[in-house]
Amino acid sequence: MTVLSAVQATYVVAGVLFILSLAGLSKQESARRGNVLGMIGMVLALIATVVLALESSARPWQVTAALILLVFVVGAGVGVWRVRRVEMTQMPELIALLHSFVGLAAVLVGFGSFLTEPQSDTVHLVEVFLGVLIGAVTFTGSIVANLKLSAKIKSAPLMLPGRHWLNLAMLVASAGLLAWFVTAAHDGADGAALAALLALTVVALALGWHLVASIGGGDMPVVVSMLNSYSGWAAAAAGFMLGNDLLIITGALVGSSGAILSYLMCQAMNRSFVSVILGGFGAEPGSSAAAGVDGEHRETFAADVAEQLAGARSVIVVPGYGMAVAKAQYPIAELTEMLQDRGVEVRFGVHPVAGRLPGHMNVLLAEAKVPYDVVLGMDEINGDFADTDVVLVIGANDTVNPAAQEDPGSPIAGMPVLEVWNARDVVVFKRSMATGYAGVQNPLFFRENTAMLFGDAKEQVQRIIQAL
Repeated sequence: MTVLSAVQATYVVAGVLFILSLAGLSKQESARRGNVLGMIGMVLALIATVVLALESSARPWQVTAALILLVFVVGAGVGVWRVRRVEMTQMPELIALLHSFVGLAAVLVGFGSFLTEPQSDTVHLVEVFLGVLIGAVTFTGSIVANLKLSAKIKSAPLMLPGRHWLNLAMLVASAGLLAWFVTAAHDGADGAALAALLALTVVALALGWHLVASIGGGDMPVVVSMLNSYSGWAAAAAGFMLGNDLLIITGALVGSSGAILSYLMCQAMNRSFVSVILGGFGAEPGSSAAAGVDGEHRETFAADVAEQLAGARSVIVVPGYGMAVAKAQYPIAELTEMLQDRGVEVRFGVHPVAGRLPGHMNVLLAEAKVPYDVVLGMDEINGDFADTDVVLVIGANDTVNPAAQEDPGSPIAGMPVLEVWNARDVVVFKRSMATGYAGVQNPLFFRENTAMLFGDAKEQVQRIIQAL
């Protein structure tokens, strides 16, 4: 068997492992196996790629090996450094940042492919052009998402006058630049073709920035999965430019799975994907989205909540991003076990877009060893709130907002939410009465059967445990 044949066979095995990895990630029980299969596939892919690079390199193999080793050391060093420092609450913005790397890589591969192999093949030229376009949009879009998720810029949508026409104009300009690029390359005018490619890069960078800047904080979970899809297609485009079959397969898997996830997220929010792209809901606190809700809230304390739980038959915990910030999943898991030992039925209701990343809450609860069988999705548990004695809302806001069903003028009108207000008693853990990430006030806080437990969620749950 030749080296090329062995590499291609290894690519096939790695591709199958990536598919099995995605299948494993579809369920909590098999997620760990899915991750392991994906890691094995990536190791095989890297080994095969290194062998192919050494075999086909025009320079001495020692030089190529040294360069590859240098890249591995830098990449692994940065990766280990970041993963040891990042908190689970920072995972959404870290993932957005990683997506930007894929986009930047596609842009660099596109320029490298054109500069080192200038040719007039139309198919290859279109591959280069699309790779740079998708990569640049992914790069700046992911940077903006990272800045929004890390609260380094405002999460409110950027509302420029005629913003939709601005996006359309940039797409039309990209089409014109494609024609210029291909025509110039066919005519042998490499300088003009390079100018067209540089102009496209500037336009695509601006488009990516404006697309995500125009999307409000409430749509950030969709944006993360959308950028995941973009990064996959950027990787696939890079695979076409490099003639790497495995990169094409991997990019297509990531791109299609990200697109499916984005669609599912939009369904969970009762929004169309197009409406998210054209500007998501969300507004600054104090704006019209945050106003218009009047009433007096009722405050409660840990000892009172402990008394409620002690007399309850059924309890549902609804986690949100606030749980991640407070790292309250560990005492919540302890509280769950304590109540179950007392004969109380305890379950978790997780909204599909809870947190700022799809599956964010599921990962946190699994990390705290909460049993999978008591963690239920919104559709599975929504009908059970009416028969529930106590609901503990831990840091959730927009996903339990009754305005989505009761106020047609609300920015989140029509969004499916967890109907926690149907329970006998609701306890909301919050640091203050501030609005959620979407900037929309929640009338749940002023209902007669709702009590507010202010303070750090982790500390308050620990006090409840002590009182019990």
